[in-house]
Amino acid sequence: MNEVFVVAEIRITNPKSYADYLPLSTASVEKFGGEFLVRGGRRIQKEGADELHGTQWRTVIVRFPNAESASKWYDSQDYIAARTIRMANSDGRLFFVEGM
Repeated sequence: MNEVFVVAEIRITNPKSYADYLPLSTASVEKFGGEFLVRGGRRIQKEGADELHGTQWRTVIVRFPNAESASKWYDSQDYIAARTIRMANSDGRLFFVEGM
């Protein structure tokens, strides 16, 4: 089975409340065998429109050993609790990408 990468591009709308998401997300990722590869580092726009210019922007990439682990993480009660906080305090998108 191929590794799966979870990619999230997030515009934080309420930084104070969004901070509650981080420890819950971290614990849930680790519980399901995920590893953070990118977690909100400095973003350098090279191509395309930066529709989120001037906002508090985060890019996150998490590696899971396979799609089953990534899906179990995403659907877990642990992450659902975290995701509820994230979705109430940010906009963006999250998707899975299968590795080679």
